[in-house]
Amino acid sequence: MGELVDKIKGNLNEAVGKSKQALADKDPATRTAADERLEAEGAGQELKGKGQQFMGEVKGALGDNI
Repeated sequence: MGELVDKIKGNLNEAVGKSKQALADKDPATRTAADERLEAEGAGQELKGKGQQFMGEVKGALGDNI
């Protein structure tokens, strides 16, 4: 069961991270520090989600008792 939970959390974190990156203004003329923070936060959250998905795959391969 832990496998499924990790994969779901990973998918959610990855989606939210991508959304944050998409919301950040890309235009250099109007880009603010808040946009840069939002984009960096989104990239970190996306990476966290990928790690959670990987852990779910590992748990699935080895079993939940790791």
